Amino acid sequence: MTAPGADPVEACAEEYAAALAGALRGPARAKARMVEEIRDGFADTVTAHTGAGLPHEHAVRRAVHEFGTADELAPGCQRELTLAQTRRTARAAALAVPFLTLCWLLIWTSGPGHGWPLRLLAVHVACVAVTAGLLAAATLAATGPVARRVPVPSRLPLAVAWTGTASAVAMGLAALALVVSSALAGDWGLMVLSGGFTAASHAVVAASSRACRECARLPGYGAARA
Repeated sequence: MTAPGADPVEACAEEYAAALAGALRGPARAKARMVEEIRDGFADTVTAHTGAGLPHEHAVRRAVHEFGTADELAPGCQRELTLAQTRRTARAAALAVPFLTLCWLLIWTSGPGHGWPLRLLAVHVACVAVTAGLLAAATLAATGPVARRVPVPSRLPLAVAWTGTASAVAMGLAALALVVSSALAGDWGLMVLSGGFTAASHAVVAASSRACRECARLPGYGAARA
């Protein structure tokens, strides 16, 4: 319901945008930018119709007919947001590779000592995360300019989400092994540096992967691909 004194065009545009935003999931900035563009276009359309002499309610109905309802727009918008979240997750996993490589070098050059089996475990687990990161880098290429010419597989977002999850789990295990082994060896500097890098990478990739899974499971992506 429009508040007294409020611009009826802006009020209906905000209501339309709120309904659309509530149906979408994805990166906050990309989502806000998308909803804002649609809101502005909807408001301009209503204004144009009222300027042509249509009553406000008729102008709103005409604009909805031209734009589509929020439920009708959501699948197409969700596809774009899901792809954006997929790229964000792949980028996070790919950018973790240099940090994990640095951790691997630190462990490898530290020499044998107390906790060496755990260090070796951390190296192997970090290699799993690096492999996932390389696959993520390939995803970035597949969803970039190439995607304009070649359709993106509908299951790619979910695959990237679970790849990122596997990478995040590997990072978490590697961080734990690094902390324990470095503590046993008395190498506190190595523990703080390598464990901190790995734990930070785990947190970033895990959060992005969780968001990617939520986007990939929404029906809008599959509907838009059909």
